[in-house]
Amino acid sequence: MAEIDAPEALTLRAIGIDDALSCAELSRRVGWPHRREDWEFVIGLGHGVVGVRDGKLVATALWWPYGKSHATLGMIIVAPEAQGAGIGKGLMQALLAQAGERSLMLNATVAGEPLYARLGFRPCGGVRQHHGHVLAVAAPKLGASERLRPASTADLSVLERLDQAATGLERKRTLAALLGCGECLVLERAGQPVGFSILRAFGRGHVIGPVVADSEADAPTLIACWLHGRAGQFMRVDLQLGSGLGDWLVQHGLAPAGDVTAMVRGDLPAAPGPARLHALINQALG
Repeated sequence: MAEIDAPEALTLRAIGIDDALSCAELSRRVGWPHRREDWEFVIGLGHGVVGVRDGKLVATALWWPYGKSHATLGMIIVAPEAQGAGIGKGLMQALLAQAGERSLMLNATVAGEPLYARLGFRPCGGVRQHHGHVLAVAAPKLGASERLRPASTADLSVLERLDQAATGLERKRTLAALLGCGECLVLERAGQPVGFSILRAFGRGHVIGPVVADSEADAPTLIACWLHGRAGQFMRVDLQLGSGLGDWLVQHGLAPAGDVTAMVRGDLPAAPGPARLHALINQALG
């Protein structure tokens, strides 16, 4: 890949699975918890670039297509010693060129927000990460017509339907990958699927997400099912700012751990509902 408006000493090239270990080392240097396996997961799902200088990987940036109309951007990292040299702009220009005419969404740190604003992104909300060691959580109480059942690959079309209603995005490939590496429970009411949630290993422990449900009252059920019996384990949930689940998570040991600004370049997807996205896959994947 040709260099795009980046310092002369830096080479941008396509990211590959073989970069996962170096990417994990870089992310740890900036305080991110991602393991090699977490990098392999996001690299395998998306596209992007790495910045190499003097044979050392010093920058990363990825994007993930959700159909032909939208995509998310994330994992945009520049090594501390390489910051302030225009590398971030070069990374972003490479992603914009690859993503084409899609509308783009990302979650911006305070440091990154000014750059993204200059490139045409505008704020459209926010995300708050909750994490911590789980306190004792009772098993969720289900109504007479309700049940929680494990999902399999045969349920992919069910998950896709609920997820697209909640997000307006085509995320079938991502959902299939999540089923392959995590556990999924589907909430049924009177025999009809009305929500689901996925638990997978991530970072310092596990992440719960996405959490999709027709009713806000179902979201705690779809999280508590994973917290129950895991007292002392480290868990993470990424919520949209303003979610009513924040206080509930704090009561169960998952404290706020930082906010980021949701930004979009283009149009936000139209989510038809009635299902809603109550927790993200994570900040990068949305």
